[in-house]
Amino acid sequence: MDAFTAGILQRIRTTESDLDRARELGDDFLVDVEESELADLHRLAAEHGVQVA
Repeated sequence: MDAFTAGILQRIRTTESDLDRARELGDDFLVDVEESELADLHRLAAEHGVQVA
């Protein structure tokens, strides 16, 4: 696995964790921010052929 792939997968895991935390806190604004970030990361991964489990 190259550095880009490892990095994008790590950022996705971190963002998913942050999203879970925002939901637990009931912070709707932060949920929106994290959902947008996650969507961008998934798009970036797809554009570069990175499989996200």
